[in-house]
Amino acid sequence: MWEKRMEWPLTGVAVLFLAAYAWPILQPSLGSTGRLWCEVVTWLAWGLFALDYVVRLVQSRDKPRFLRRHVLDLLVIVLPLLRPLRLLRLVAMLNILNRTAALALRGRVVVYFVGATVLIVFCAALAVLEAERPIEEAGIKTFPDALWWAVTTITTVGYGDRYPVSGTGRLIAVGLMVAGIALLGVVTATFASWLVRRVEEVEATSQTVTREHIDALTREIAELRAALAANTVAGGEQPREPDARPSRGG
Repeated sequence: MWEKRMEWPLTGVAVLFLAAYAWPILQPSLGSTGRLWCEVVTWLAWGLFALDYVVRLVQSRDKPRFLRRHVLDLLVIVLPLLRPLRLLRLVAMLNILNRTAALALRGRVVVYFVGATVLIVFCAALAVLEAERPIEEAGIKTFPDALWWAVTTITTVGYGDRYPVSGTGRLIAVGLMVAGIALLGVVTATFASWLVRRVEEVEATSQTVTREHIDALTREIAELRAALAANTVAGGEQPREPDARPSRGG
C-alpha cells in the first residue's frame, strides 16, 4: 500500500522541509546561495507532498469521499502556490508527521500529543517570526520572543507582552489559539476516558472477586449439608424388632 510504503520517506522529507524552512529564519545573515537551496528543498518537499496526495486520490476507491475527507490536504497543496500563503506548507509537514505518529504510537495518546504540541509551538514561532520581523513596530523580533509568544498563546495564558501586529501574524495566532484549545480538550478527554476505564476495571475486578466468594461459600454450604446428612444417617437409631414375648397377665 502506498501510504504504508511512503510513511518513513515522507517523514524524512518533512524533517528536511522543516530544517530548510527554519534555517533562513533563525539565521537572517544566511547568504543568497543558502537561501536559494533552502527554497529549492522546500519546493521539492511540497512537490512530494502533492505527489503523495495525487497517488492516494488515484488509489482511492471512493474519490468523492476522499476529497471530502482531505479538504485541508488539498488546500495545503493549492494555496501555497501563492507566496503570501507559503507558510501553509508547514501544515502539510504536520499532516505527514501526524499520519506517521498515529501509526507508530497507536494507543500512546499522551506521548503523541506532547510531541505534536512541541512541533506546533516550534513551527508557529518560526512562522510568526518570519511574518513580524520585517515590521518595524512589531514586538517579536527574535526567536526566543517568538517562542515565548507561542507558548503563552497555545496555553491560552496570553500575557500580552508579545503579540503579532501583521495580518499574517494574527492569522497564525488564531490558528495557534484553536490548536491550544483543541489540544487541551484532547488531553482532558483522554484523562477522563482513562479515569472512567480505571473505575470500570476496578468495579469489574470487585464484582469478579465477589462472585468468586459467593461461589466458594455456596460450595462450602453444599458440602456442609452433604456431610451433615451423611452423619445423620450414620449415627441415627436402627429400626427396632417387634417384641415377641407375651405380656404379663395375658
